[in-house]
Amino acid sequence: MTDSALAVHPFGTAITEETLKQTFAPLTQWEDKYRQLILLGKQLPALSDALKAQAKEIPGCENRVWLGFRVSDGKMHFFGDSEGRIVRGLLAVLLTAVEGKRAADLLTQSPLALFDELGLRAQLSASRGQGLVALSDAVQNAARQALA
Repeated sequence: MTDSALAVHPFGTAITEETLKQTFAPLTQWEDKYRQLILLGKQLPALSDALKAQAKEIPGCENRVWLGFRVSDGKMHFFGDSEGRIVRGLLAVLLTAVEGKRAADLLTQSPLALFDELGLRAQLSASRGQGLVALSDAVQNAARQALA
């Protein structure tokens, strides 16, 4: 897949882990965090049908979710989409945590650590929490594939 075929997103580049920490730090109510997730999800570009076909649909998520990747210069670049507004926001946070990292690094640190730092995992429904774990597993499987 060529770079031009990828959906360009700001997560992990213009929107960094530090940016998200600053954004979420003052938010104490779950409703405020929920709104922020929806806003983040709106910044995630929709994937074309062609990119959805190249991505893997992740089973175990509350809404349909696609996650794909490519490797360039030893770094992993992820793209994804979801039909759900909250899930798109969660995907945006995940992309922020994993974008541009080396496969070996993704295998040594949990892609979900950022969710814990932002106080997001504790408030998720059981089904969304399971979906998030499925997304994290997909990232780590992609990292293993990239190293193979």
